[in-house]
Amino acid sequence: MRKFFATLGFLALIAPAASARSIDQAINDAIDPIAQKVSSTIFYAIQINGVAVPLVLIWLLAAACVFTVYMGFINFRGFTQALRIVRGDYENPADSGEVTHFQALSAALSGTVGLGNIAGVAIAIAMGGPGATFWMILAGLVGMSTKFVECTLAVKYRRINGDGTVSGGPMYYLSRGLAKRGLAKPGKALAALFALMTIGGSFGGGNMFQINQAFQQFHDMTGFNQGWLFGTLFAVLTGLVIIGGIRSIARVTDKLVPAMCGIYVVAALVILGVHFHDIPAAFGAILHGAFNPDAVAGGFVGVLIIGFRRAAFSNEAGIGSAPIAHSAVRTNEPITEGLVALLEPFIDTVVVCTMTALVIVITGTYANGSDGIAITSSAFSSVIGWFPYVLLVAVILFAFSTMITWSYYGERAWTYLFGETRRTSLVYKSLFCLAVVLGASIQLSAVVEFSDAMIFAMAFPNVIGLYLMAPEVKRDLASYLARVRSGDIQSFRVKSS
Repeated sequence: MRKFFATLGFLALIAPAASARSIDQAINDAIDPIAQKVSSTIFYAIQINGVAVPLVLIWLLAAACVFTVYMGFINFRGFTQALRIVRGDYENPADSGEVTHFQALSAALSGTVGLGNIAGVAIAIAMGGPGATFWMILAGLVGMSTKFVECTLAVKYRRINGDGTVSGGPMYYLSRGLAKRGLAKPGKALAALFALMTIGGSFGGGNMFQINQAFQQFHDMTGFNQGWLFGTLFAVLTGLVIIGGIRSIARVTDKLVPAMCGIYVVAALVILGVHFHDIPAAFGAILHGAFNPDAVAGGFVGVLIIGFRRAAFSNEAGIGSAPIAHSAVRTNEPITEGLVALLEPFIDTVVVCTMTALVIVITGTYANGSDGIAITSSAFSSVIGWFPYVLLVAVILFAFSTMITWSYYGERAWTYLFGETRRTSLVYKSLFCLAVVLGASIQLSAVVEFSDAMIFAMAFPNVIGLYLMAPEVKRDLASYLARVRSGDIQSFRVKSS
């Protein structure tokens, strides 16, 4: 640990020099051509009714719809059982794993509930009008089924190491699961591709973008302009958490995520309470805008795509990131964590994003010409004058929780490729903390664009594996539900009563 912080201290000392504008521009100039090619490939779009629709979005939404139907609408019929599991009814301390169902859910949520819920929703409504909210909710609901499939497989094909730690995620169900089907070589290739994309995404979208946006909000509110100092502080805090692995991360997120969501939702409820009589009109505007052929941004198709895109980019269903966190759960029944995981898009998109959308629609701030987080801040401050300071805290905490969770995703992918040793883990964590400092200090737009493309590239190998292994998930689900109905599986609460 001393070596880790010594390395971090050295990186923090050189960070101010690295923040020079000339270096900033040189890095951007060097990476920009590559970033443009990768981004244009991953986000290749086709025209539908004059609206550019990224193929990766179609890829994700098609999978979500297929799994919803194929799994018998598990996103609805499994909801009650998921709540029972996450509240601890079926917790068995003797099961394999590192964290509880609630902690695994909190860790995964901390990687998705964040700036997309605050700024992304505002951008979607500003572009597509209130109707984008309807399609955002619908995409979140079907995305629950994808999360169920991928997180079930993550637990089923995880590896329990000799020290009790867990190695899991798409890297393992792609390599192990496809090997069972006589596809060992393609499985290993898909797993390696997924791991490589995850590492790139963890440094950019899961790290540098988060800290950069947090610092920008802090600068706007306080006038503080020492980005490298802000980044160094966050790098130290991040290092203190991630050095302990998923157990340490889960201990932070299982307190941080409920607190963050609670503060944000309570503030939204205050706004909605003040504008109580405007709520029916807001829902009317959402429904009318969702099906209005004369809506903005390309009419009906444009509004639909904007809503779907925001939901897919917010809850990450099908991307394959969350299964890495869920794989560490303490259970011997993989289906139970799949059920818990389906709550994630519901909380992230259906609850938090919808609350944000309602506040923005009711206050009408999406029409004032502002952009992103400024729209949300203006909406809340219209009733709660000091809310921008609460929003500042929320942005910082959302960014921090996202960063520590993505550090775990990246570290698991890094050690999958380069060996699961303490040294390789330390190298990754040191580089991740350096990226925190750089992300707050300089504007690496090309790097972030490149990493965003890599995050969504993760969906291609991941969803291929999900399609191939969905039949066994369906069989396991039928077996689990039959045993629950017959009483072979009882909650510990029932057994103890």
